[in-house]
Amino acid sequence: MAHPRRPVTVKLPSAAEAAARVESMRRQTEDSTNYRTKSLRIHGPICAKCGREFDQSNLHLLTVHHKDGNHHNNPADGSNWENLCAHCHEDEHSRDLLGDYLSK
Repeated sequence: MAHPRRPVTVKLPSAAEAAARVESMRRQTEDSTNYRTKSLRIHGPICAKCGREFDQSNLHLLTVHHKDGNHHNNPADGSNWENLCAHCHEDEHSRDLLGDYLSK
């Protein structure tokens, strides 16, 4: 039988601490979207795997794949990125899962 939980007191951050947290989250969001823009500029709107070309009407289907799997590794030269269409990106990640499954 589960025991009822007692109320927990939560200490809210000060206005300055909250503002600092919001600013930090905003910077992280800008950094995350910024690497996509940089990758498109460096590598062009083309899927690196299937060669499909994209334009403004379907550019949202082109994603940035981190070659080493580390989303925090975003070198300015784009060496850890490749632009992949949604289908090829899904295929790239499912290969690892399938390989792990088959090796067991």
